[in-house]
Amino acid sequence: MAKEAIKKIKLQIQAGKATPAPPVGTVLGPAGINLQEFCTKYNEATRDKMGDVLPVEISIYDDRSFDFVIKTPPTPFLLKKAAKIDKGSTKGKNEVVGTITKAQLKEIAETKLPDLNAYTVEEAMKIVEGTALNMGIKISE
Repeated sequence: MAKEAIKKIKLQIQAGKATPAPPVGTVLGPAGINLQEFCTKYNEATRDKMGDVLPVEISIYDDRSFDFVIKTPPTPFLLKKAAKIDKGSTKGKNEVVGTITKAQLKEIAETKLPDLNAYTVEEAMKIVEGTALNMGIKISE
């Protein structure tokens, strides 16, 4: 019989830098799982993506064991990285704070495709473009 998850926790942690200290410890500590074991496994799984912020979905079972699924980095994080800016616009699309090319947009859309509600890269590009415009990032040809 398959184990049934008693709790699901979603976190965003920097790749390769999970530690038992807050915020990881304060969220996972009450769940009763081995923090050091989680941090070791997470850091090992994300070592190749150092520097990126990665969402992780942790399933905790009644015997205090756990599984986790690492998702693709958040779209705003990828857009800021591509546009080489620290933060998006405070005024939305009325204030342009950075620019990315169509090629960069397509690359981000391809990265995000597994986690987006889209079937083709073109649909994913439209979703990512909407996020970019709301962040004040202009798309150039």
